[in-house]
Amino acid sequence: MQITFENIFIHSHVAAENSLYKHYHFPEMLSRYDSNYIEFKTFPALEEFKEAERYLRDFHQKNGQKHVKFKFPVDEEIPAEFVNYLNQKNYDIGFLELYGIEPNQFPKVKDHPDIEVQIVTEQNLKAFLALQYQQDIVFGSNFAQQKVELNKMIFEDPKFMQLLALYKGTPAGAVDVIISEDTAEIDNLGVDEAFQRKGIGSRIQKFVMDTFHDKTVILVADGQDTPKEMYKRQNYQYLGYQYYTQKVED
Repeated sequence: MQITFENIFIHSHVAAENSLYKHYHFPEMLSRYDSNYIEFKTFPALEEFKEAERYLRDFHQKNGQKHVKFKFPVDEEIPAEFVNYLNQKNYDIGFLELYGIEPNQFPKVKDHPDIEVQIVTEQNLKAFLALQYQQDIVFGSNFAQQKVELNKMIFEDPKFMQLLALYKGTPAGAVDVIISEDTAEIDNLGVDEAFQRKGIGSRIQKFVMDTFHDKTVILVADGQDTPKEMYKRQNYQYLGYQYYTQKVED
């Protein structure tokens, strides 16, 4: 099957839609930029973008949100006039990359006696939530606490599997796996800084490959961050890109 960004799960709801864009809104976690944004179906004219910008800013201000974020059409470069405008308005510009792999193509990874990967259950949920909170607190206590509530919602959702990795018995890494008929999506993969470079991330992924050996494993990586180079070394195939822009306003 052909994998596209349409296969990626979005923690959000469609608040409004027209021929030009979809407006995603997630009242369960207003501080999560990746859940509250406008995604354009086709590239707007600059004046159309400015109109959408005013709409989203007003909508977010009414909800106490201080950011605006926009995603652009998949596999299309941002026109120069847009780049100039966004730079003038102090937007950050970035891009996402989509990757996929058939589990039998993932490199061989030996078991390690110090590393154990567990499915999150009632017995280890508290440890999972504590690790996630520790990683999210850098974005502020409000964000971290809202993320705890989101993780509790995910725990109750049968479309998800949460995994916790232990290093010598200490929680060290975690991931969400979003399960569909044809794909298993790796999301929110993270390893505590104190336990990095020990092979924990690879063993979490190997657990996913073994568990969902009959599905295509997919993920989205920050196009400007280093983990995508790891995915390439692990035989993930590049499937496309998407530009976005965002800024936080006072």
